Amino acid sequence: MTLSVTNTLTGEREEFTAADEVLLYVCGLTVSDDAHLGHARAWVHADVVHRWLEHQGYDVRHVENFTDVNEKIAARVGEEGLGGTEGEVAAHFTQSVIDDMRGLNLKRATVYPRVSEHVPEIIDLIETLLDRGYAYESNGSVYFDVSEFEGYGKLSNQDLDALEAEEGLGARSEKRDPADFALWKAGGVAPEDVAEHRKDDRPVDADEYGQTWESPWSEGRPGWHVECSAMATTHLGETLDVHMGGRDLVFPHHENEITQSEAATGEQFARYWLHVGLLETEGDKMSSSLGNFVTVSEALEEYGVNVVRTFYLGAQYRTDQTLSEGAIEEAGERWERLERAYEGAVDACDGVDAYTKAEDDELRTAVEDARESFVAAMDDDLNVREATAALLELATAVNRHVEDRERYDYRALRRCVETFEELGGDVFGLQFGAVDDGDVGVAEDLVELVLDVREAEREAGNYDRADELRDELAALGVDIEDGPEGPTYRFA
Repeated sequence: MTLSVTNTLTGEREEFTAADEVLLYVCGLTVSDDAHLGHARAWVHADVVHRWLEHQGYDVRHVENFTDVNEKIAARVGEEGLGGTEGEVAAHFTQSVIDDMRGLNLKRATVYPRVSEHVPEIIDLIETLLDRGYAYESNGSVYFDVSEFEGYGKLSNQDLDALEAEEGLGARSEKRDPADFALWKAGGVAPEDVAEHRKDDRPVDADEYGQTWESPWSEGRPGWHVECSAMATTHLGETLDVHMGGRDLVFPHHENEITQSEAATGEQFARYWLHVGLLETEGDKMSSSLGNFVTVSEALEEYGVNVVRTFYLGAQYRTDQTLSEGAIEEAGERWERLERAYEGAVDACDGVDAYTKAEDDELRTAVEDARESFVAAMDDDLNVREATAALLELATAVNRHVEDRERYDYRALRRCVETFEELGGDVFGLQFGAVDDGDVGVAEDLVELVLDVREAEREAGNYDRADELRDELAALGVDIEDGPEGPTYRFA
């Protein structure tokens, strides 16, 4: 059986084929706030796709962007602790997102391009679209003329006439047609857009907000859709293998990405479009604007990375998923079953009761059945739920073997340990054998206690002892940085 996926572009289940290197683009986050579990669901499923492709022998060139130019970011300028420019606000939340990604044990992307560093490529792409007759200038702004692109709507199945009728043909606008979309916007962020996205009641008293760049048409800012096309083609070329993102991005964002990219290059933009379903809570989509969210950092602190990832593994990528206390509890129970079986297999393997000539045909069959079922599930449109079930069946077999036998089958147990580490660890990103209770408070308290002792040693002139304490913390994975206001630390 080979990998098959559901391609949003065709609406069909298709066999996945690619060259030795898979070109993967993931629509990243607009860095205007802390990331929540809805964002992380798309990240984790993209991470599992990356891991599974590598497990199947592919190299993966993974590009995931940070949108650091946006009116939502500009609206937060001046908030306490966020900075006085759009760039400073974006940098603050970009660091927050990176910390969350590392906390979730995501594989690093090949590159994380930012909009602000790709404005020249964006301008080049817009100029190409103008030269080819797909775009037009209006009062210093540039718009894509959707009537010039024959395939508009092929991803989302939107009807262009219906869009025009809904928005109104007589709408007052710089655009020739209401369905046209902006490639370049003259000027800065409009005050009314700032007011709409403000999270406090500070007055909007400036004429312009946000960064602007010089262009052949005006000093202004790039449109949202063109940014991803420019970043994707810059780092992956004209045709991607896989484009991923949340299902809420299908229209208009991904539709417009296809339109402008293919208009500029004349080539297919992406061969497979995989869209991750929504995370819902209390009947609504989890959303920053609705305020019904749990941040990634809060969830990691309370539940730990393994429970959070196991929760996401409870539903296939393209289905919606509901977050609730019960769902998290069930995920915790599943993770505990896997971890307990893994630890039991390791302890039995490494103990004196594991014998070379002891054989348990039932366990040997169970581990091979689990591996076969896991692979079949993953190749079946990345069905992580069924793949997890295969690992849970193996956990049951391991527990039965350890509880029922006095002489353990070393070779079978070793194969079980390898299977948990390979499929649960390398593919699912679970951290077997790691400390993961979801509460780092005790560790932080201990570090701060050692730092207090170190400061006391320094004040007493015992600098060698203070240096020893710093080195001992570093050996435990705690980096110390001395500053004018005292030492700070982070877990490496």
